[in-house]
Amino acid sequence: MKQIITAFTSLVLAIFLLESCEKEENKIFFEAGTEPILAASNTAVNLLPPPADESAEAIKFNWTNPEYKFTTGRSSQDVNYILEFDTVGANFGSKSKFSTTIARDLSKRYTVAELNAILGNSMFLPFGRNYNIEARITSTLSANAVPLTSNKVSFTATPYAPPPKVPIPVTGKLFIVGNATPGGWNNPVPTPSQEFTKISNTEYTITLSLGGAGNYYLFLPENGSWSSKFAVPDNTVSGIANGGEFRFFTSGGKDIPAPAAPGNYKITVDFQKGLFTVVKQ
Repeated sequence: MKQIITAFTSLVLAIFLLESCEKEENKIFFEAGTEPILAASNTAVNLLPPPADESAEAIKFNWTNPEYKFTTGRSSQDVNYILEFDTVGANFGSKSKFSTTIARDLSKRYTVAELNAILGNSMFLPFGRNYNIEARITSTLSANAVPLTSNKVSFTATPYAPPPKVPIPVTGKLFIVGNATPGGWNNPVPTPSQEFTKISNTEYTITLSLGGAGNYYLFLPENGSWSSKFAVPDNTVSGIANGGEFRFFTSGGKDIPAPAAPGNYKITVDFQKGLFTVVKQ
């Protein structure tokens, strides 16, 4: 009986080892890939003063295929690319870094208007100054697997003021309304306590008392009218009570949630960047 059990155990072990070998043989391993080589069509981009045709090409980037290879041969998966811009010396680690994902293509063209908007409205570089910008491309397979990063190329450019991300109030004024404010949802709102101070054509600020969590507010360009408003596209985004992206809307949209703790807050609305901030005082 003992011999039978021993023989059976040996048989099971042999089958297990055979299956393990088959599974090992079926595994696919990454063998090779080549870091893409990035090139730019221009090293000194002329943005300022704005040309008559903002749709003209400012710069074009081209890069080589990384040629991903596995034990089964050349990869048939689609390759995605991440193109990044940052100021020279920041090593692509600054808060102003810009990145965009490009599927499959081996080039990316930017018009004067597009590149200028990236520098001014995405990277938030002050207008009218000359900057040295670095670019690089990183290739990846699905789920950001096997990243390969290219060389860096640089170019200079001076951004000019592009159109604001959010249309500015035609009234030249801005008001705040909502149950988070002392005046509640009553419209017109009390002035001057709930009227913003105009810092520039694209920036407004106000300091006032806001209620805590569960209360909301939005911005009005015309006191006493609900015909146009400024609010957020999604008020469930984490941290939106402390500021973020907003947009102009005439219908729909989401009211802005108040910060969790009640108190005095300074709200700054920047139409140029399409952002607002809420800072406790």
